[in-house]
Amino acid sequence: MPLQGPRRKILHALLYECIAVVLVTVGALLFSDSGMHGAAGLALSSSAVAVLWNMVFNSRFEAWERRQTDRRRTLRRRIAHAIGFEGGLVLMTVPLIAWWLGMGWWQALLTDLGLVAFFLGYTFAFNWVFDHVFGLPESAH
Repeated sequence: MPLQGPRRKILHALLYECIAVVLVTVGALLFSDSGMHGAAGLALSSSAVAVLWNMVFNSRFEAWERRQTDRRRTLRRRIAHAIGFEGGLVLMTVPLIAWWLGMGWWQALLTDLGLVAFFLGYTFAFNWVFDHVFGLPESAH
C-alpha cells in the first residue's frame, strides 16, 4: 500500500531537503569562497525556505491534480510540477542569496539560476524515484 497523507508529505520534504542540503553545501564549497560556515548556512537557510514552499506547493498541486479528469503523472505533468516548484522558489531565494553572500541582485539571480538548472533535474529525478519507492499519492489515482 502506498504511503499517503501527511506522513508522505513530511517524508518527501525531509528526504528531498536532506539530500539537497548536502548537495548545495558541497556545490557552494566547490564554486564559491564562502567557506564551510557560509556554504552550510546558505544551504540550511534555503532549505528551510524550500521546505515551507514544498509543503504549500505540493498541497496546492495535489488539490489541482484531484480535480483533473486524467490524474496520471505523465512526463508533461512531472515537468510542469518541477518548473512550478522551482519557479516559485526562485522568487524567494534570490533575495536570500544576495543577502547571505553579500552580492548584487543580478549576481544572485545568476547564482540562483545555476541552482535552478541543477534542481530542475534533481526535483524531477527525486519525485520519480520517490513515487516508485513509496507509491503514488491518492491524488494521482
